[in-house]
Order: sequence, then structure tokens, then C-alpha cells
Amino acid sequence: MQSTSRRDRGVEILEAVVLAIVAVLTAWGGYQVSRWEALSAKERPCFENLGASARGIDAGGTGPSHDIVTFNGWLAAKSAGNAKLVDVFERRFWPEYLVGFTASQNLDPFNNPSAPAGPIFMPEYINSHAIQSAKLSEQATAHFDQGIETRENADSYIKVTVFLATDLLLTALSQRFKTSGPRILRWWVLRSSC
Repeated sequence: MQSTSRRDRGVEILEAVVLAIVAVLTAWGGYQVSRWEALSAKERPCFENLGASARGIDAGGTGPSHDIVTFNGWLAAKSAGNAKLVDVFERRFWPEYLVGFTASQNLDPFNNPSAPAGPIFMPEYINSHAIQSAKLSEQATAHFDQGIETRENADSYIKVTVFLATDLLLTALSQRFKTSGPRILRWWVLRSSC
């Protein structure tokens, strides 16, 4: 009888140690969930602001649409023989567009059927606003991906915390029983859920 009570005391001590460890780990898991969710929340405004900036650059008239509209006006003035209006449109070309326009004109596009369809199709034409917009979009995507990754980390900690909380509950319940059956069942339930 004494060996049984000594064994029961040993089990009780072991359960108390397990409870203490699991309680600390559960608290740590909750802290990690909060930490990773905060990091995820921090990425969202970065993603939204960079994405809005990228769209703003494209929508602000600084993209290829300005160049195309200006070139179409130039083309209409050139076709009409209005040299004064041709000059006005040429002064309105963005400097980087003017590089592509000049290269295009050197190919004599009115008489050369193999010339590109317009200055924006010339390798010399580089739209820095479109490049800047693409870089901002890329940065926004990186922040979005980082936010997803940190959220997934939080989800992993949530699963661990739920498991640990279940262990706390089962350990506390098993201590209410004087027989070892419920205690053994608790260990079996925890082992099978891993």
C-alpha cells in the first residue's frame, strides 16, 4: 500500500511539473501569436501605401499614355502639314520620350515599312515613371508576401497554443481522479493528437 501511495505522489509531482511547463509554454505561445500578428499587421499599410503610390504614378499622366496622346497629336499635325503645331507637340514630349522619338525619326518611319510602329517601341525609349511604378509594385508585393508569412507563423503558434491549452485542461482534469486510468488516458490522448 505504501508503494502505491509513493507512486501516486510521484505521479502528482510529475503532473505538477508538466502543468508548470505547459502553462509557461502556453503563455509563450500566446505571446508569439501576438508578436507575429503585430508584424503581419505592420506589413499591411506598407503594402497598401506602396501599391497606391505605384497606381498613382501610372494614373498621374506620367505613364506611356501621355507620350502616346502627345505623339498622336504630333502625328495629326504632321499629317495636316501644320509645322507650328508639330513644334508645339515636340516641345511637350517628355525628355526620355524625345530620345525614342528622335531614334524613330532617324529610321524615316513615313517611308520605311520596317520601322517600329512608334517611338515607344524603340529600344531607346525608357519610361522612368513606368520603371518606378514597377519597382513600387514589386516592393508592395514583397510586403504583402512578408505579411502572409508572418500571419502563417502566427497561425502555427495558435495551433501549438490550442494543443498546450488542451494539455492543461486534461492534466487538471486527470488530477481530480485518484485512480491512474484517467491519467493514462490523458497521456494516450495527447500522444495520439501529436
